[in-house]
Amino acid sequence: MKKIILGFILSTVLLYSLCAQDGTGLEMAEAVRGYYRVSSQRGWADADALARELEQRFNEYNRLFHFDKQKLRTPLMVRAFENRETYNAYVSSRLGRNREGAVYLHYNQPDRRELVILRGSSEEPWMLAHQAFVQFFRAFIPSPPSWMQEGFAIYFNTLGFDRTTEKLTYEENLSWLDEVKNLGLSMPPLESILLADSRGVPENFQGLSWALASFLLNSGNPDHFRALIESFLLLSDSASAALNSEAVMKRITLWTNISTLQTDYQNYLAGRKTFGELIAEGQKAYEAKDYIGAELSFLKAIDQRPSHYAAYYYLGLLAYEEKKYELAEGYYRSALQYGADQALVQYALGLNAAALGRNTEAINYLQEAARLSPPRYKERVENLIPRLK
Repeated sequence: MKKIILGFILSTVLLYSLCAQDGTGLEMAEAVRGYYRVSSQRGWADADALARELEQRFNEYNRLFHFDKQKLRTPLMVRAFENRETYNAYVSSRLGRNREGAVYLHYNQPDRRELVILRGSSEEPWMLAHQAFVQFFRAFIPSPPSWMQEGFAIYFNTLGFDRTTEKLTYEENLSWLDEVKNLGLSMPPLESILLADSRGVPENFQGLSWALASFLLNSGNPDHFRALIESFLLLSDSASAALNSEAVMKRITLWTNISTLQTDYQNYLAGRKTFGELIAEGQKAYEAKDYIGAELSFLKAIDQRPSHYAAYYYLGLLAYEEKKYELAEGYYRSALQYGADQALVQYALGLNAAALGRNTEAINYLQEAARLSPPRYKERVENLIPRLK
């Protein structure tokens, strides 16, 4: 065991074993890589692939927190099941209930702590992202401020992983924005969120925790960001959540008094727009022929969700209106790549190719649009094609 731990600390170690000793009665293949020891019911290749993914996630988390990795004395344990029955049986035997997709089990003894995952489940991608962060955070700070754990777990639960390229992907998580903004005058003061561990958890705590984390990270005020980063340094691995919360509160309010911080927070939330709001705003500007305003809205939408087709399609329409046909074609192709209605985009590509004088290509696009959706495009295409021949 000592050799394994030394290998974990000093270098990458890859192992394979059948873990009959783990108490599950199941054969689990094991891989140790970097800071993780992963057991998988699917075999060694899956265990090693999961370890590689988690190692990247670990490094991404620590780009923000800068925890001292030398303080880890044991690998972070991960157990992956291949079917729901065995996963549920294992989780419920420890929690007394099921948890979908993935769950981090925290114990006082570090060698008992583990992240448990149901591989291939529909819930796995976002639950793994959420729970892997909690495992990382509590490996260094066993009792962190609740708002910080929950807020950053939500912030990171849209940190995806492309298994083909083995690279992380990220789209900002704004799923709680509407709910938090809709609280209006009933929104609790920041102090109640920061000190929830000693004063009691307010309603809507998940969304409020995310909003506070997002604000401190992204407000654009360097004092807020600096206060957050300094607060990480004050977190103690031996203090209670309440004491850690109080330390963070003191550090953050050293930079900005709580009243000013509250005002800045509310202004930040009021100024944030969801992806849907940005698309609607861009559409409205487009219809009013405010092409500059429309472009800005659609580009902001892409910043939020770079793999959603909608903004690319509308940017293609804008470029077409401005006779930037090559640019329009690029946007339309991006819209197709990210799942746009194929008939709609084929028709747009056809009109665009015709504007470029590429008539044969235009006819092919238009015919494909008519084939894909005759009710929408057959008649229009039949009227257009004679003009292109």
